[in-house]
Amino acid sequence: MLGIGTIAKKVFGTPNDRKIKATRPLVDKINALEPEFQALDDAGILNKTQEFRDRIVQGESLDALLPEAFANAREAARRALGLRPFDVQLMGGIFLHQGNISEMKTGEGKTLMATLPVYLNALTGRGVHVVTVNDYLARRDAEWMSKVYDALGLTVGVVVPGMPEDEKKTAYNADVTYATNNELGFDYLRDNMKSELTQVLQRDHYFAIVDEVDSILIDEARTPLIISGPSEDRSELYTSIDKMIPELQPEHYELDEKQRSTTFTEEGNEFLDNRLRELGFLEDGATLYDPESTNIVHHVNQALRAHVLFKRDKDYIVRNDEIVLIDEFTGRMMAGRRLSEGLHQAIEAKEGVQIRPENVTLASVTFQNYFRLYEKLGGMTGTAATEADEFFEIYKLGVVEVPTNKPIARVDHDDQVFRTAREKYDAVAEEIARANKEGQPILVGTTSIEKSEELSALLKKAGVKHNVLNARYHEQEAKIIADAGVPGAVTIATNMAGRGTDIQLGGNVEMRVFEELEKAGEGADPVEIRKRVEAEIAAAREKAIAAGGLYVLATERHESRRIDNQLRGRSGRQGDPGRTNFYLSLDDDLMRIFGSERLDSMLGKLGMKEGEAIVHPWVNKALEKAQGKVEARNFDIRKNLLKFDDVMNDQRKAIFGQRREIMEASDLSEVTNDMRHEVLEEIVGEHVPARAYAEQWDIEGLEKRVEEIFGVKLPIQEWAAEEGVDDEGILERLTAETDKLMAAKAARYGPETMRSVEKQILLQTIDNNWREHLITLDHLRSVVGFRGYAQRDPLNEYKSEAFQLFESLLHKLRFEVTRMLAHVQIMSAEEQQAMIAKMQERARAQQAGSVASHPGATGGEAPAPTPQPVASGGVDPNDPTTWSQCGRNEPCPCGSGKKYKHCHGRV
Repeated sequence: MLGIGTIAKKVFGTPNDRKIKATRPLVDKINALEPEFQALDDAGILNKTQEFRDRIVQGESLDALLPEAFANAREAARRALGLRPFDVQLMGGIFLHQGNISEMKTGEGKTLMATLPVYLNALTGRGVHVVTVNDYLARRDAEWMSKVYDALGLTVGVVVPGMPEDEKKTAYNADVTYATNNELGFDYLRDNMKSELTQVLQRDHYFAIVDEVDSILIDEARTPLIISGPSEDRSELYTSIDKMIPELQPEHYELDEKQRSTTFTEEGNEFLDNRLRELGFLEDGATLYDPESTNIVHHVNQALRAHVLFKRDKDYIVRNDEIVLIDEFTGRMMAGRRLSEGLHQAIEAKEGVQIRPENVTLASVTFQNYFRLYEKLGGMTGTAATEADEFFEIYKLGVVEVPTNKPIARVDHDDQVFRTAREKYDAVAEEIARANKEGQPILVGTTSIEKSEELSALLKKAGVKHNVLNARYHEQEAKIIADAGVPGAVTIATNMAGRGTDIQLGGNVEMRVFEELEKAGEGADPVEIRKRVEAEIAAAREKAIAAGGLYVLATERHESRRIDNQLRGRSGRQGDPGRTNFYLSLDDDLMRIFGSERLDSMLGKLGMKEGEAIVHPWVNKALEKAQGKVEARNFDIRKNLLKFDDVMNDQRKAIFGQRREIMEASDLSEVTNDMRHEVLEEIVGEHVPARAYAEQWDIEGLEKRVEEIFGVKLPIQEWAAEEGVDDEGILERLTAETDKLMAAKAARYGPETMRSVEKQILLQTIDNNWREHLITLDHLRSVVGFRGYAQRDPLNEYKSEAFQLFESLLHKLRFEVTRMLAHVQIMSAEEQQAMIAKMQERARAQQAGSVASHPGATGGEAPAPTPQPVASGGVDPNDPTTWSQCGRNEPCPCGSGKKYKHCHGRV
């Protein structure tokens, strides 16, 4: 008997079907306009863009413009690339414009489809960002699609790491900007550390389309982006502790693979106590449980994690004396990414490579909170449906499955489960050799570099020619994947499977033409070469189809169904034949960690012989349930992390917003006046409380405080001795005197100079205090979890304490800005020159008579390098409060000869 839900689906269709149906009238409208736009010449296509822009200015909505804009973009694509977007691509484009994720199978033309909503939204003049997973794809897509945008009269920019700032700014000012998710996030953070509005690169967060949206917004969103500066070097400590870890026995620690965590047992703690005392890390009588031992315990824990949880060639590789992390979901190298809290240093010590210092966070943001800055967000991928709940809950993105242009002809076989990994790999090698003999192209999916190389060794033994694609051969990724559809090709790939590059049966025409032209050199006829290549690939395609199309053979299931679906989706492109098969064993990580014992005993009872596999739809369902549980757990972890980051994000927005207002303002005197008045109110309230008797007043303390902050001695005791003077009277006089002091300073230096100094001091004070605040929040985040043992909600505790810390940050800002503005002395050009000459004279004298280079030694100081010109903000070598404008790598203004960061600017 059919359930009510099943009957409703049959009558009304699924929610997805209804969304698809709703776009049909729009698609029909676009198709009806096609003859009209085909009749236009190239100039007519260009003129349409200006016409649409004018109509937007006059108030026409983008939704009303959509059919004409899509028809114009489709015609431009047909002329520029020879590709006419299919109806399903129009549908996908409509969903992107509406702020959804368009789930489209591999090979359905997502890159071209994105040009339609990009064009429509770029007409506003606010700029559209197209986000890709790596630099290669950003460059490739920008270059490829720029032909369409050129035909439409739009400018295109591409942003990649290492670009000069002026080129980046031009790219961000273009109508369409292609960039990687990492670079967008880092530029956002860097922009919020700039001191001039003209230096800011990003202009707006209006509309972004994220390619491979599941990879960027879910897999990579677990790690925040952090801009950091180095702290003190403690490499010896890491090396010493690392030598001790191999001495640990299995009974000394417990390993939880599900949670990816390690803990020391009682025996382990006892062993560490004794061993650390022998090595001199613990003093006699001290234990690991003492508060003073927190730092050393943290380092030992990280060293254990580095040895037990992080495996070479799976979690990282060693390249050029450097540890490079590998993304477990995509198999790609994450160059430049470092693990925090000393874990990266612990891995460096384990592998014996150079240990780089730990870093102090200067600015950070999660991908979730960066992408939620955009007014509108869209995404595209082949695999998003399994994470639809997360996309909606975190980003308010709906997921729509767009139908394929041609029906899928791929056959997906049931999983084959073997008892041991050896039996599985033997069966895999045998199956590859058999399919290879028939000339079928094969893509083999593995979960790590180590496993792909094990399988490669087996195939070499069997004499099967093959290519290996993993993080080691990252540079050749596109080339290897482009050839994976050639008859008889065997390609072993980690999970990334060349994401972003199509596997076309017979081979990739564009890549082959490019190679042939390079080989032929100058004077070759490109038309002739293209004809020949197209004919060769057409013949190879027929062979591949006759052999059964692309065979995707996976050697393990991932803990995320999405990654498995992505690998499966490589086969059966545009209605091509193909098949997929998963070979598993009870030794696989997913099976081993998530309950293979029962399955093992069941297989034993069934009397399975060696080399035999169990194949049944029930096994598939059981595995998918296990994967669903893992996905739900991972979602909870990400959601919990985001709740904590949301607290910081509110503060980040407030601080970054304040910085922006300061940079945009031409006159900040009102802001600094308000700060000064608030400071005065507070110190008067502290020393001369309202409704207190005169004998309870601390006038002496108030005098000292005013002198410390404003650098002037005022007759406050005389004021207080006058008849009838109260706290308000004292405050009024203090306000009048300090206002006079600052007005005289402004008159002396000129209003323009004073405004510039106010801006610089405000920005630098905000930046310095925000950095300290981030470090404090990091420490709070790492310990607040323990509050749960006292029956208190860690998140609520974090929220209330973070709020208090932010309040004290704002309080500190007011005091520091007021004090620095009161003390700052601005030098004239002549005074600067005189000071430079004086410092040079002192440096020469020190070089002549220096007897010690140690900064604490008596009898002389380290020789000073030639001083840099003093900033127009002015400094007094004897007054550190006037050094706010000194760069961290410049000589310290005190004249010690050391860099500021190693002297008075030491963190």
